[in-house]
Amino acid sequence: MGYRKLQRTKSQRKALLRDLTTNLILNGKIQTTEARAKEVRRQAEKMITLGKRGDLAARRLAATYLRDVEDENKIKNATNAEDIVEQKAVKTLFSDVAPRFKSRNGGYTRIYKLGQRRGDAAPMALLEFVD
Repeated sequence: MGYRKLQRTKSQRKALLRDLTTNLILNGKIQTTEARAKEVRRQAEKMITLGKRGDLAARRLAATYLRDVEDENKIKNATNAEDIVEQKAVKTLFSDVAPRFKSRNGGYTRIYKLGQRRGDAAPMALLEFVD
C-alpha cells in the first residue's frame, strides 16, 4: 500500500507530517483534512510504538522525527552540553502518551469526520488519541 502525496514535494510532505505528528503528541488532538489525518495517523502510531519500547535507541529515533521549534533554536545556539535540553515532544511521548497505551496493541488514534471546510469544501477531520 502506498502513501498520499498531498500535492507536495517530498521535503514539504515530510515537514508537514512531522509538524502535524508533533502537534498531535503535544496537544492530544488536531483538526485537519481527512487525507492529512490518515497520513498523520500512520506516523503517530509508529511514534507511540517507539515510545512503548522506551529504550535509548527508540528515544533517539523519535527525536530525529519529532521536532520542537523552540528547542531546536536552543540546540543551534547552545555553547555547552548543559544548554541542550531534551525536546518537549519527545519527553511528552515517552512520559505521558506511551504509558497510556502500554496494554494496547495498535489503534492508538481515532478520526472523527467533521464535514466540509467552508471555502473549498475540503473534507475535515479531527484526529485524537483513544482514551
